[in-house]
Amino acid sequence: MPIRQGTTFSDEAVPDIDPTTTAGLLAERLQAWKHAVAYLEEYVEAVEKIHKTQSKDYEKVLKTISHPLREGAHFDQGLGGVAGFFENMRVNTQAMITSNAETEKTLKGTVLPILDRLHKEIKAKHKEVSQGGEKGAKEIEKARNNTQKHIELLGQQAAAFESTGGKFNPHDDPYVIQRGVIFRLNKQVIEENNHRNDLIHVQDGFQAFEAHIIQVVQQAMEAFNEVAGGQAEKTRALYTDMLGAAQRIPGDFEWKGFVTREGHRLVDPNESPRSVESLTFPNQKHASTKPLIEGSLERKSRNKLSWGTQSGYYVVTPAKFLHEFKDDDNLRNDPKPELSIYLPEATISAPSGDKFTVKGKDKGGSFSSKLAGTSELSFKAHSAADAQKWYEAIRVAAGTTGSHSDAPPVATSSTGSSSDAGKVEKLDSAAAHKAQEAGITGGDTVSSPTAISPTISRQGTVKEGAGGSSEEKKATS
Repeated sequence: MPIRQGTTFSDEAVPDIDPTTTAGLLAERLQAWKHAVAYLEEYVEAVEKIHKTQSKDYEKVLKTISHPLREGAHFDQGLGGVAGFFENMRVNTQAMITSNAETEKTLKGTVLPILDRLHKEIKAKHKEVSQGGEKGAKEIEKARNNTQKHIELLGQQAAAFESTGGKFNPHDDPYVIQRGVIFRLNKQVIEENNHRNDLIHVQDGFQAFEAHIIQVVQQAMEAFNEVAGGQAEKTRALYTDMLGAAQRIPGDFEWKGFVTREGHRLVDPNESPRSVESLTFPNQKHASTKPLIEGSLERKSRNKLSWGTQSGYYVVTPAKFLHEFKDDDNLRNDPKPELSIYLPEATISAPSGDKFTVKGKDKGGSFSSKLAGTSELSFKAHSAADAQKWYEAIRVAAGTTGSHSDAPPVATSSTGSSSDAGKVEKLDSAAAHKAQEAGITGGDTVSSPTAISPTISRQGTVKEGAGGSSEEKKATS
């Protein structure tokens, strides 16, 4: 057992050990308990404030989903869908606001009062031990002072006894003084023993009192767990319910509902896809869009270093142009002419077998066309009959302003004015006869619908205007 300095005295009449040591130690211990309970109170108060703040914070959270969904008409407004899921979130978030506010009130009204009462008990106990110890210490100090004075008086009279030869007053007799010391010493011992007994009583009660403190702290924590822990479980349950609401939405729920409501505005998968051939647009069949003749021709290369020919797709249009294209595909690339000859300003030669020439300037507008100037283009058709068809169509497009000859042309291109009409040479009688049979004459105009409505052909074929009768076409072929 450890030595208790405050209650174990030496054989000396007035010991040097402070009699308040034990009482001070016990009072200090109670102070420690009081501070421990105060820490716990502060903790619970902090948690209480957190729940109060969380209640307000969840109000901010609720505001983020308080408004109806944007474009909400796209969602099913019944239960089981996205709109119902957000309503579930609103309800559960509001429950979090309410439960946090209730938790804050419960902590303040239930848990904190338990700790507050315990705090006051410890404080009262501390006061009791401090004041009791202080009072006992003062009584002991007073008794010790009286004893000390008589012991000092005894010493004085004992010394005087030697010098006076034993002659004293009755009250100065060392014998009497010694008995007075014993009397006072007895009172001192009684006070010391009483104080000791009081301390023993306090010490013996400390174990039970501390057990009481622990028990009350456990009760407070049990109540705290029930409130704060219960709040945590409520929050978890509310979040779990939100999760469940989201997980219960079938993957196709919203889409099926959307199709039911807006199916008339959606694409019908059973409809045939659009095709260019089936589409119409303004001026699609205007007379100016129908070529007089079109098809593939071979043309001698304009490059003087090259002696070969190149195949291209050519068109004579009502706008009096001879256009050259790479092919007749309108889909793969933007069909821009590679070459554009304005026929009224061109010189046209009569065909020789399956060959004929056109001399003119490329009006395409490209830089290379500007540099090229006037060019003589030598064409080769698939047959002599095809060459004659191309010649007649080009002659019609050129009108009376274009130049033509039976021989390869040597004149420069015409300006197309009436003053140049004299440059037009007469066709030979055979060519004129064929032109009459084909229903194409120099007086035909490009604005006549019957003269510029050919049918569409693929590359490698030749198509002419639908101006003549079937018998005339047959005669021409």
